[in-house]
Amino acid sequence: MQWDVVIGLEIHVQLATQTKLFSGTSTAYGAEPNTQASAVDLAMPGTLPVPNREAFRYATLFGLAVNAEINQRSVFERKNYFYPDLPKGYQTTQLAEPIVGPGRVDIAVGDGEEKTVRIHHAHLEEDAGKSLHEDFHGMTGIDLNRAGTPLIEIVTEPDLNSAEEAVAFARKLHGLVTSLGICDGDLSQGSMRFDVNVSVKPHGSDTLGTRTETKNLNSFRFMEQAIHHEVERQIDILEDGGEIVQETRLYNGDRDESRSMRTKEEANDYRYFPCPDLLPVEIDEAFIEETRRMMPELPDERRARFQKTYGLSDYDADLLSASADTAGYFEKAHSTGGDAKLVANWILGELSGRLNSEDRTIGNCPVAPEKLGDMVARLTDDTISSKGAKTVFDRLWDDDSQSVDAIIDAEGLRQVSDTGELEALVDSVLADMPEQIEQYREADPKKRKKLMGGFMGPLMKASKGQGNPKVLNEILKKKLDES
Repeated sequence: MQWDVVIGLEIHVQLATQTKLFSGTSTAYGAEPNTQASAVDLAMPGTLPVPNREAFRYATLFGLAVNAEINQRSVFERKNYFYPDLPKGYQTTQLAEPIVGPGRVDIAVGDGEEKTVRIHHAHLEEDAGKSLHEDFHGMTGIDLNRAGTPLIEIVTEPDLNSAEEAVAFARKLHGLVTSLGICDGDLSQGSMRFDVNVSVKPHGSDTLGTRTETKNLNSFRFMEQAIHHEVERQIDILEDGGEIVQETRLYNGDRDESRSMRTKEEANDYRYFPCPDLLPVEIDEAFIEETRRMMPELPDERRARFQKTYGLSDYDADLLSASADTAGYFEKAHSTGGDAKLVANWILGELSGRLNSEDRTIGNCPVAPEKLGDMVARLTDDTISSKGAKTVFDRLWDDDSQSVDAIIDAEGLRQVSDTGELEALVDSVLADMPEQIEQYREADPKKRKKLMGGFMGPLMKASKGQGNPKVLNEILKKKLDES
């Protein structure tokens, strides 16, 4: 039987404000546990929350970026549930009247096609604390530093139909919020967390299947794996005659397995009611227009500029413009490297591969962009070969305190391009290869091209790898073709 997959996402985006949503407590990362949780964050008797203006600014900025309706009146509710890392016993959030209404995000799917993913809404809410299991034997530790940190929760319509589309949307959203500067985008630290709602239905059916929610996925790879896993699980159950239970699940990416966490709650299970300590918040048109004027260059605009300014292909421009950090790195590298295509190839190839293998982001890349650009410049002016550039890159990765030229000289990588010197070298090598020369001259033109490679090895060896291959090849061909 053929099945259709239906996916909707809920994305928690931690806002990069200096202070929490309802208190003046710092949100700085890395403090000792429980040193950044004030009486307000803990809802101690006699304390009152005060909304953070900057959080409303960031939420509005996001709404404008996704062409959403900005609601000038929004209301906070209390979502009641009990968990050790929720010190208040409730979460202050928005339900009936969120700040951001319906919007849209376009993603690339297939071969150059675009798909519109509808945003149902985005609302402001406070984050919970953090439960710590690994450092305690048989117990759980609680760190409340994160409690009260502002989030926007972005809720999509069920418009996605595959794991690949879901990841494409998540990556697009990541590039959007980091370009806006409203989130640092560090997935490893939970700055963005994805809840994935998945259901399957018979192909072509208009009736949606029962959905499950897999919570707190913090990497694109785990999201893709979790969706594939859940789709297969649901199809297996249905094809065996079973029924899907609406529930919340957790996914373990290291073991590629999921487990049921709890039966899915309904909204009334949380006993939502308007927060008695917070009045409705109203923002005026002037606030919205002021925020609109703060809008930075967004990924789609940057992609178009990269194509026009640097002559990059759709593919290269799309990958380089998606992230503000990657785009910034490319432009700095290009400023010293000059050749946009070659700089792009190194960033999207060798650099990205090395970052992925060491689980790094480009934000903490050990090679400064200007140094990568210097290396590309030495490659384009024939100072070094492609093989030499790889050696330079490896040395920069280990320690980029040295200049590129210093590494080239220390490693003996500088190419010889002097035609007189190389011509003498070619004459010397060919003098010991009379049989190969005769074989070359007797061969037809197509075979000659292949036989040329048999001369280049000895030539590069004779030049100790420092002969410019392009110049050597030109001289060699001229000598061999002489009658």
